[in-house]
Amino acid sequence: MYSLAGITRKFLDEDFLLQNPTARQLYHDFAKDMPIIDYHCHLPPKEIAENKQFANLTQIWLYGDHYKWRAMRTNGIAESFCTGDKPDYEKFEKWAQTVPFTLRNPLYHWTHLELQRYFNVYDLLHAETAEEIYNTCSALLQTEEYAVRALLRKMKVEVVCTTDDPTDTLEYHQKIKESGFDIQVLPAFRPDKAMAVENPAVFNVYVDQLEAITNQTIDNLDEFLAALKKRHDFFASMGCKLSDHGLEVIYAEDYTGQEIKSIFNKLRAGEKPEAQEVLKFKSAMLFEFALWDWEKGWTQQYHLGALRNNNSRMMRTLGPDTGWDSIGDFSQARSLARFLNRLDAENRLAKTILYNLNPADNDLIATMTGNFNDGSIAGKIQFGSAWWFLDQKDGMISQLNSLSNMGLLSRFIGMITDSRSFLSYPRHEYFRRILCNLLGKDVENGELPADIPWLGQVVQNICYYNAKTYFGF
Repeated sequence: MYSLAGITRKFLDEDFLLQNPTARQLYHDFAKDMPIIDYHCHLPPKEIAENKQFANLTQIWLYGDHYKWRAMRTNGIAESFCTGDKPDYEKFEKWAQTVPFTLRNPLYHWTHLELQRYFNVYDLLHAETAEEIYNTCSALLQTEEYAVRALLRKMKVEVVCTTDDPTDTLEYHQKIKESGFDIQVLPAFRPDKAMAVENPAVFNVYVDQLEAITNQTIDNLDEFLAALKKRHDFFASMGCKLSDHGLEVIYAEDYTGQEIKSIFNKLRAGEKPEAQEVLKFKSAMLFEFALWDWEKGWTQQYHLGALRNNNSRMMRTLGPDTGWDSIGDFSQARSLARFLNRLDAENRLAKTILYNLNPADNDLIATMTGNFNDGSIAGKIQFGSAWWFLDQKDGMISQLNSLSNMGLLSRFIGMITDSRSFLSYPRHEYFRRILCNLLGKDVENGELPADIPWLGQVVQNICYYNAKTYFGF
């Protein structure tokens, strides 16, 4: 227990992160019960289609979660307890031993929020409580109320947009739709592998997969683009409204059509392209994808600034997305401006969300959005929510402050989970509490009027209504 302004407080109580009366009113009266539109995540559609029930807490909580793996490794836990073949309970024990050492890392808050919100468990997780918490939560996971569809309903999720390669069949999205599930589960088109030409052998395997899924031969650039466009059209027929790209930087080199054709031919012959050829090919592909998005009225998302797969030894052992990535220090402004301007100059710039991973780029991205907001719709170019390493308290506050200072916070489309876990949705609560506290402090400081109805509407818009309108869900 502790005291704040004469109020006795307990860790993660109902007023967690809400440091003044206005913040508490905004959260409890306006934000708390709003539905969730999760327009960017990595949830497996197969598990939603099959309404999967996880056998135990380790499987739903630790499998695939590189956030937790990084913390465990840093705490001196052997890889066999992270991605290895140790029994599930032994893996959980090691995570429980690690949790107390995650103090001031968002994992400490997320872990206990998830235990509270999903399982009604209010004990702190550590070595002494591990067995009881594991048994309690694992038993609940065996009940119908803890199948994945029920977990989504429990968190008031209304829309889920997964992340899908053009070669994905989307068969599980179709099964979800045919099942009559009351939550929309829609694909998002992520063609990063169609641009990854540094290794011709890997790229050609991908082109072969594209041939198979489209049932057509790909011998030249025109056929390659036609096959990708066919998949883009198919995604649209399945309800897709967003594309997504995970890039170090936006590519915006000058190129000619003949150059790109020659580079493609070189790739198909198994020849490694020169560094400048790689940049030109990526630039051409990115521009084509953006035109298709504009034609269909989609929203394009660009996640910028991750320096991926830094540990070559572990990359060889475990592969990508296993926790060896970091923030990069790339130069973003000039190429991003060139890319957006080229599209805007032809009046073919789609709705766009820009996410940056380096907090040093916050003001850069926030001002860049204003260059291309043309009044056609509110918030056409969005500064995306704090992402990956930045979806913690300081990162969210910094993003919200840059957006407020340089743009219109009131038109922001809010939080995403960017997660592979069905237990991640309290991150939206975390964001909402931070947002309400930020506004509440301004009111208490006399920097905003105490117009609670209007502030409450702004909060609800950011939490839900802005995204609903922006994407047309």
